[in-house]
Amino acid sequence: MFLAWSEIKRNKLRFLLITSILLLVSFLVFFLSGLAAGLANMNREAVDKWHAQAVVLTEESDKSLYQSSLDKGEADGLGAKETAVIGQMGSIADNGKVKKNVVLFGIEPEGFIMPKVSEGEVAFSVENGVIASDVLKDEGFAIGDTLELSSSDTKLEIIGFTDQARFNAAPVLYIDLDDLQHLKFGDAAEINADLVNAIVVKDTNWSKLKVPEDLEIIEVENFIKNLPGYTEQNMTLTYMIYFLFVISAAIVAIFLYVLTVQKISMFGLMKAQGISSGYLAKSVVAQTFILATIGVVVGFGLTWLAGSFLPSAVPVQFDLQTMIIYGLILITVAILGAVISVWTIIRIDPLEAIGG
Repeated sequence: MFLAWSEIKRNKLRFLLITSILLLVSFLVFFLSGLAAGLANMNREAVDKWHAQAVVLTEESDKSLYQSSLDKGEADGLGAKETAVIGQMGSIADNGKVKKNVVLFGIEPEGFIMPKVSEGEVAFSVENGVIASDVLKDEGFAIGDTLELSSSDTKLEIIGFTDQARFNAAPVLYIDLDDLQHLKFGDAAEINADLVNAIVVKDTNWSKLKVPEDLEIIEVENFIKNLPGYTEQNMTLTYMIYFLFVISAAIVAIFLYVLTVQKISMFGLMKAQGISSGYLAKSVVAQTFILATIGVVVGFGLTWLAGSFLPSAVPVQFDLQTMIIYGLILITVAILGAVISVWTIIRIDPLEAIGG
């Protein structure tokens, strides 16, 4: 460690370049991990808010809430501890100033998926009153706003806000199920009054429930993974992070190998003086550990700093545990990148190195 630190202090600029590259790579890894978590959260916030274990959909819907349509009376026959029905409809909401793509969730006020209101009225106290995702507040929406929908002539009124309510990246408007039926079916609302998109199940033994043949019950996490674009988006960002790990190892390997080649004669002389290959190898590993740790720690700090200045529209959500794990992986792959240099040092012949 003494030899490693002494060389770093003597060649500050040379090792600063390696540390800077590791810093930039770690910053990018941390930021991408935050972006991946933020984008994933945008898709699943409203579903996580249910605190449920499973969802019942029609079998032909291919696990899609949008394509599913079933009779809400099916909930009584499941025999689950708790069930709640949900209707869904997509639209564009306009308050006269701003237009925003939204998802309407038609729910029953007494159901367990009724959201907690962070601001405004607790229940659907007025006809066509909606509880909106608080994300819409940043978009220019407010309590008391009258909303016009692109898919209906009926006007809605925002009576409250709730936090963490986005589904498939769109803000959610919670509305009484009966009101949603009138929005969806118009004059045929009474005929289709019992049609909903899904039954949400809160029961740890959900897998043992018996469902009709034309329906299927799936775990909530599986339901989320089948949201349009969710899995593909997460896999893309995750593979980018994995490639950055490989790039980090390659960069460290190349830099350290070049430095080692430049110092072959010095290493040969040290070997001739009785210094073992193991000691020199440990020095290179220790040097890599110091540089990687400094780069990762500074990159970690810069990521948190940059995150505090990002606007709310940027879907970044930093998870401390994930960032620490990624930081340790970066340090580990950097050390693995030093293996080539270690192998080069071990193979150095003292006599050849010093020109004997």
